[in-house]
Amino acid sequence: MERRDFLRVTGLGMTALSLPMMGRIIHAEELLSPLELGIKRSLADAALTAARAAGATYADVRVGRYLNQFVVTRENKVQNIVNTESLGVGVRVLANGTWGFAATSGLNADQVKLTAGKAVAVAKANSKFQETPVQLAPVKGVGEVSWRTPIKKNPMEVPIADKVEMLMDVNAAAMEAGADFINSIFFLVNEQKYFASTDGSYIDQDVHRLWAPFFVTAIDKSTGKFRSRNSLGSPVGRGWEYLDGNPADRVDGITPLYGDSYNMLEDAKHAAKQTREKLTAKSVEPGKYDLVLDPTHMWLTIHESVGHPLELDRVLGYEANYAGTSFATLDKWRDNFQYGSDLVNLVADKTQKGSLGYVEYDDEGVKTKEWDLVKEGKLVNYQAIRDQAHIIDQDESHGCCYADSWSSVQFQRMANVSLKPGTEPMSVDEMIKDVEKGIYIIGSGSFSIDQQRYNMQFGGQLFYEIKDGEIAGMLEDVTYQSTSTEFWNSCSALCSDYRVGGSFFDGKGEPSQISAVSHGSPTARFNDINVINSARKI
Repeated sequence: MERRDFLRVTGLGMTALSLPMMGRIIHAEELLSPLELGIKRSLADAALTAARAAGATYADVRVGRYLNQFVVTRENKVQNIVNTESLGVGVRVLANGTWGFAATSGLNADQVKLTAGKAVAVAKANSKFQETPVQLAPVKGVGEVSWRTPIKKNPMEVPIADKVEMLMDVNAAAMEAGADFINSIFFLVNEQKYFASTDGSYIDQDVHRLWAPFFVTAIDKSTGKFRSRNSLGSPVGRGWEYLDGNPADRVDGITPLYGDSYNMLEDAKHAAKQTREKLTAKSVEPGKYDLVLDPTHMWLTIHESVGHPLELDRVLGYEANYAGTSFATLDKWRDNFQYGSDLVNLVADKTQKGSLGYVEYDDEGVKTKEWDLVKEGKLVNYQAIRDQAHIIDQDESHGCCYADSWSSVQFQRMANVSLKPGTEPMSVDEMIKDVEKGIYIIGSGSFSIDQQRYNMQFGGQLFYEIKDGEIAGMLEDVTYQSTSTEFWNSCSALCSDYRVGGSFFDGKGEPSQISAVSHGSPTARFNDINVINSARKI
């Protein structure tokens, strides 16, 4: 196994094993017992009243219960089953034109009042160094509302025995199809979030997400050569019904098509066969190629070259110390910068059903929406929250504020950023027929991008050579290089299909927080892209 593949596989496994320790370990039955609404309302009122009394001109409170379940297996063994709960209250205030924040795990009125007072004290202390008062875009209070991820079956209600049996079936199917090793995981998340503010909102949201990844490895025992392939199913904001999929084959059976559902077992069979095929695939010849990029690959390229550089706090330099800055500076936005070709329309959207970022209200109580980032190739907007909107001459937040815990302060996070499909019908087969010399890339792999999200290179899971409009066989060691603007301006065709991928662990901020975000895309073609052989020494 190549070192980068080993680190990726084992690193994710270790993440899955270590993340549960972030909360209190509980019995599975406790995942189904929500905190009473009346308790959350009384805690919120106590905090808001105390914050005002201490001198806050604005305050919001988040009462959060964050639940995780991990089921981790390898071949015919269960490696770990962990259920966790994290429960507490976070209070954010404005005093003297400055933010202050404090949090507590104590769920009683006295502790919450004390915490609100601490948040105000923090704000007043910080105000000595605040040069410009915080300017909040207005938000109208919505009173008492509730929202839940629209699911048919709560994944937390599925017995652990059934989950283990399903993963064992997936592992067995992969081994029978040619795999030598397989890890498979269920990762389930339930965020029970109650938001209240001095604007007059009391918003109760019940958010569900799930992910079912696996990692297949095949070995050539005569040479010791290793190859691997990860699952192509997407992490989603859906219920257990998502795992009842029946994929349809496409493009010579290369990869199943996944949409509203995912058949993990069938994908594992495909993965085992394709991983075995990778052992004998020829190594790519470096050069210029037209790339046909599957949505299972495109999501990561969108994430890194569009999602991150169009976060306004990056553009302003607020994230420079940790996550970096952005090449897409404000002067480019004012000048209608040509981000991509005329075919490229990229939108941010927190309302997309089934996506990881789908909620009704963000963590500032702002109703979520869809908005344009790049329209017909032109840079037209960023991702901004309440205290940023005035910087780009806008009078409302985009509704993309998020905190990964009640104990973390909320800040601007990436919305679901997606590439719109083509307006004219075009299948993947039809797109490939127009390519003389190209590579069809499926799945996300290793990548590298600089601190301004400009110079970039991406790998993948599966690579197929295209010759004179036909698939000519599998390739290996493919990595393409470009800049963000060269890449998007080379977009020459878009299919009419559309699928969603995403990340459960998008990191940002100091102290670091994670968020889950989806990216939709059609299959897309990019002309004359530089491809290198990642196995050859430079």
